[in-house]
Amino acid sequence: QVYLVESGGGLVQAGASLRLSCEASGGAFSTLNMAWFRRNPGNEREFVAAITRNGGNSYYGDSVRGRFTISRDNPKNTLYLQMNSLKPEDTAVYYCAARRSANAAVTPDLYTDWGQGTQVTVSS
Repeated sequence: QVYLVESGGGLVQAGASLRLSCEASGGAFSTLNMAWFRRNPGNEREFVAAITRNGGNSYYGDSVRGRFTISRDNPKNTLYLQMNSLKPEDTAVYYCAARRSANAAVTPDLYTDWGQGTQVTVSS
């Protein structure tokens, strides 16, 4: 089992930037496809971004494409999400997730390991 711990959330104003981190332990990080999801109260988990094992390919949800960047540092066992031009509608709990299968995915049910989440609140 992989243990995932997110950090970097907080309260910011619209237009600001934040960088989330997700530190992994207990598994071979470089063998995992990774992703970020988010959840607003009353909503389903929404796909934010995903990245393949070696960082060679990344994928983004429509609502964040062009503003958010996913990256990873395999020697540091850490996943990142750089969030720029934040909007109030980006307010959510952000989760990182891991998947052992061959490909990255946008469906949350295909991810087997999840962190506890970090709250991001964007004020208008």
